[in-house]
Amino acid sequence: MIYAVNYDLKKPGQDYAPLYEAIKDCGEWWHYLGSTWLVDTTLSAEGIWKKLQPHTDTNDNVLIIGVTRDYSGWLPQKAWEWIKERRSLAA
Repeated sequence: MIYAVNYDLKKPGQDYAPLYEAIKDCGEWWHYLGSTWLVDTTLSAEGIWKKLQPHTDTNDNVLIIGVTRDYSGWLPQKAWEWIKERRSLAA
């Protein structure tokens, strides 16, 4: 399943590198938008959150949501290819 991991990190100067590594550790990933990652993983949304939560502050906001077949937007072709390839593997 592909999940979009979206966040709004509030603490200025905070080292969020461990959070980014935790996201990468969840599975195959794509990161093109500043505060959004796509992760193809066998984990549930809750499972992803359990991995990420230790690397966030209580004033940060995080949304982890499944990517359906109904998606649209403006991204580089390489991003759409990644999504389509991962979606076809899940089918």
